[in-house]
Amino acid sequence: MIVLPDDVRAARQLVAVAGHRNDAATARAGLAHPDESVRATALGALARIGVLHADSLKHHLFPRTEPSPLVRRRAAELSAGLADVVLLGALHDPDWSVVEMACWAIGEHEAADDPTLERLIQLGSEHEESLVREAAVAALGAVGDPRGLPTIIAATRDRAPVRRRAAVSLAPFDEPEAENALRELLTDRDWQARQIAEDLLDARPSVDAPADSA
Repeated sequence: MIVLPDDVRAARQLVAVAGHRNDAATARAGLAHPDESVRATALGALARIGVLHADSLKHHLFPRTEPSPLVRRRAAELSAGLADVVLLGALHDPDWSVVEMACWAIGEHEAADDPTLERLIQLGSEHEESLVREAAVAALGAVGDPRGLPTIIAATRDRAPVRRRAAVSLAPFDEPEAENALRELLTDRDWQARQIAEDLLDARPSVDAPADSA
């Protein structure tokens, strides 16, 4: 059994190096260290080695088994590489930064079951932290489910960073209301939102284009 030193700096260094040396035993020992930064580093080391599994992530993803938001956020981030990790619980985390990262990871999965989709819609519409709303809108765009479209369109009237993200998230949708929302963004007061909308509209096939003559 590997016992890491109590000194945080030394323990973190050992765990980080273990990730580069394929030393899974030392990396796993870091998961039980009392310091949050060592545990977060251990998760990253195991991911680097390629032996981080869903069970390990789940243990460090929820407040009932992992008290540190820092570690839970890192677990949510690393879950992006594991499609079998269910992140719905992380979308209810009391720490908004964990929720934000969980949204990002779901977007990386490009898939969401119905309860997760419903929670993303709620977060994109109602969360008090704009970074969470932005991340939820991005995830809805990546998932591409039409049920998320009204939330994305509503986000085009949010703060500038959220409006920009909403514009990008409209790209997968070919519904008329998505195109209308992009056209409204052409007059947005934020130049980046305007530019995104213009680029996306230019990339859309024109319904008015004349047919090729025989």
